[in-house]
Amino acid sequence: MSTYAVHVGSPGRARVEHVADGPADPVRETWDDTNRWYPPLLAAGRRVERSHDLRLSHVLLRRSRLVAGTPFARRDAGPWDALAAVPAGRDPSAPRQPVGLFELGAQDGPSVRLDPVAELRDQLATVAAADGPDAAGRLRLLLAAESAGALVAAEMHHAGVPWRADVHDAILSGELGPRPRPGERPARMEELVARIRTALDAPPTLNPDSHPDLLKALQYAGVGVRSLRKGELERTDHPVVEPLLEYKKLARLLTANGWAWLDTWVHDGRFRTEYVVGGVVTGRWASSGGGALQLPKQVRRAVVADPGWRLVVADAAQLEPRVLAGLAHDERMAAAGRGGDMYAGIVASGAVATRDHAKVGMLGAMYGGTTGDSALVLPRLAKAFPDAIGLVERAAQAGERGEIVSTLLGRSSPRPGESWHAAQDGAYAVEDAGATEDAASGADAQARARSYTRAWGRFTRNFVVQGTAAEWALCWLASIRRRLWDLPLAATPGAAPAPFADRAHLVFFLHDEVVVHAPAELAETVAHEVRAAAAEAGRLLFGDFPVDFPLTVAVVDHYAEAK
Repeated sequence: MSTYAVHVGSPGRARVEHVADGPADPVRETWDDTNRWYPPLLAAGRRVERSHDLRLSHVLLRRSRLVAGTPFARRDAGPWDALAAVPAGRDPSAPRQPVGLFELGAQDGPSVRLDPVAELRDQLATVAAADGPDAAGRLRLLLAAESAGALVAAEMHHAGVPWRADVHDAILSGELGPRPRPGERPARMEELVARIRTALDAPPTLNPDSHPDLLKALQYAGVGVRSLRKGELERTDHPVVEPLLEYKKLARLLTANGWAWLDTWVHDGRFRTEYVVGGVVTGRWASSGGGALQLPKQVRRAVVADPGWRLVVADAAQLEPRVLAGLAHDERMAAAGRGGDMYAGIVASGAVATRDHAKVGMLGAMYGGTTGDSALVLPRLAKAFPDAIGLVERAAQAGERGEIVSTLLGRSSPRPGESWHAAQDGAYAVEDAGATEDAASGADAQARARSYTRAWGRFTRNFVVQGTAAEWALCWLASIRRRLWDLPLAATPGAAPAPFADRAHLVFFLHDEVVVHAPAELAETVAHEVRAAAAEAGRLLFGDFPVDFPLTVAVVDHYAEAK
């Protein structure tokens, strides 16, 4: 419960209206899109303590099964549904692009035409009408966590990841050779191309970047492969394999994090990616540029703390199995993970014989593995942990029926798409046609329907776990953010812009991992606070249920040291 300070209009030309929904304090800054309103405040050195992102909250409430019967959820699509996210780093004063049916004047963005006060009141009324045990409380926490995540994403973009361009260039030069001229391959890759052509007795025109041409050359030379997948190549005995695999590795480095990437994404000693909060349907974040969610190990040495500062790198061990234990209130499974390695704990419980079996079986339970070791182990896990395995099985069955499933806090899955329904309709049509239907086409239709049904069941099976894990991570981020702001100022300011130059701050997040840039004298304190934040996130979601979330924490000078 809060007072909401609603920003109406556009940055620089806004007015603020207050809407009370409880005590006067705390105040939540409320706006249509955090990426539109918060960057100008950060540029002025101002940090916002709490917010309510109307666009993100609108999406959650329109889809949540907890409020499916409300007028808000049942109304036809409107302008708020068509509101596109503002990319991180975009000029907030620039007009937004028109979206779909809701064409808007070029001089104004959609938020000028929309009524954020009315939207907020609708959202608050909808949450209050949520159906289910503590449904309103869970939804309030979800909206607060999602909005806090948007603040964190904007702050991480503003602060940037400390990045040494000279170190990155040295890494590239060491792997690829000197920086080539535009349009040319690096020297090391040219050497490998020559070896590939020689091994295949191919003409000098063979381009290894053309998969069809390369595959044809391999087959012409008698190399019996049907694809260029790494696993298939590694099983092949031929002189071309070693240079080809090395070429593919270097080509990935050049394409994903080469000199062009360095020129585009690293400026003034900082890498600034574009996070998309809730960019994955389960609530996980995505990235719309810079590839922050896939930073390879080769370039992590370039992530170097400022002088007098350290990097605190923390990741949550076996997050999704622990979340599943908490979600299902499976006490035996929670006990298996208490204080250490959950997979080793599962072995110690007698459920399976080896740690590998525990890991494969648990991943199969959460992702729908039905073959190999996973299929052999799952019955034993189901017997040992019936509540946890039963929960994901019920989620899968609901998906196979085309139903919606939800996370702990109320994020709901979409319904199956048109292809799913078309496959089911095709199977029913075959049944109705009976003997008059061609047997082969009928069998194909039935098989297609089963395939779509099982695939959607695998999606919903994982949705409840991955989505709730994303909620835990949002609560973790919000707690870390608050705790860091309460720490003392740095003895030596870093190179981050205000308001983070003299404060420990988050700089990177990936699903279950965070990196904090911290003053050296506060690094161990930060490590303690990050661990305390993980425990707090567990309590927020699971109350006093005894599931814990241990972290692996490293205090390092550069990111690669933590791996």
